[in-house]
Amino acid sequence: MKASKLYQLYIIIGIIFFISCSSNKEEEECMKTVTIPQFYTVGDHTYRYDVEQEVPCDAVLITEPVNIEPPLLEGFTYEVLRFEYTSDTGNNTSRLEFEIKLNNPNNYSVQGIPYFTLSSDDVVYTTNYANLLKVPCTTLNANSSCTVTLDLEENRAVGFPSSLELVTVKYYLTE
Repeated sequence: MKASKLYQLYIIIGIIFFISCSSNKEEEECMKTVTIPQFYTVGDHTYRYDVEQEVPCDAVLITEPVNIEPPLLEGFTYEVLRFEYTSDTGNNTSRLEFEIKLNNPNNYSVQGIPYFTLSSDDVVYTTNYANLLKVPCTTLNANSSCTVTLDLEENRAVGFPSSLELVTVKYYLTE
């Protein structure tokens, strides 16, 4: 009889030990996926760029958006197919025309915005030509390219540069 009570006691202790170890292990391994709100600013535009991350269940959640450096498309290249600036078209306007091929060499599609850095009479500025590009190329498929085209004619009455040069093109990710 004594052996059977001792055996039952060992079983009860074993079950308690197993349950307590199991729950601690579950708590240690508990992970959840959270969205971390982030934003960045390029020029006078602000973009939201949230990321999902797996964190322990007891991690403190970030609720305020975090200001980050603008994320660039890794390995991005571009090819200038045409870039023409005419300071005087003859009818009191200046004209900028370009075609630039944007290349995504990665095995994944991306969403973003091309930004163009230009030098105008020794003044360097960056713009995305929002709503002026014929094809904005806000999506670049995996291992592919997209060509942005601009044809912009402006009245010289508001001022005009005598020269305009393309310095660089960058592709900032938005998702």
